[in-house]
Amino acid sequence: QVQLVESGGGLVQPGGSLRLSCAASGRILSSAVMGWYRQAPGKQRELAATITSGGSTNYADSVKGRFTISRDNAKNTVYLQMNSLKPEDTAVYYCHLYYTILNKYWGQGTQVTVSS
Repeated sequence: QVQLVESGGGLVQPGGSLRLSCAASGRILSSAVMGWYRQAPGKQRELAATITSGGSTNYADSVKGRFTISRDNAKNTVYLQMNSLKPEDTAVYYCHLYYTILNKYWGQGTQVTVSS
């Protein structure tokens, strides 16, 4: 069974930075796509960024140029470096590990609040 544990959320002022980490435990195959989704109050969960084991990345238009996703395959850990944070980035951020539509996993979520 795969477990995902996020860390690194918190309160930050607009323009500030945060780095999220997600450690995956269990048997992780190289085919796994890992990533981050976020859900703001009253809104649907949306993609922030994903990364394959080979390092191919995908970003939502809203975070391009500000967020950077990276992955340490040896540690089964994925990171999200968030710079130039805006109030609209406030959300619960969820780590995601995906094999197929029927075989995917979510972390418990970590709160990111951007406010002065």
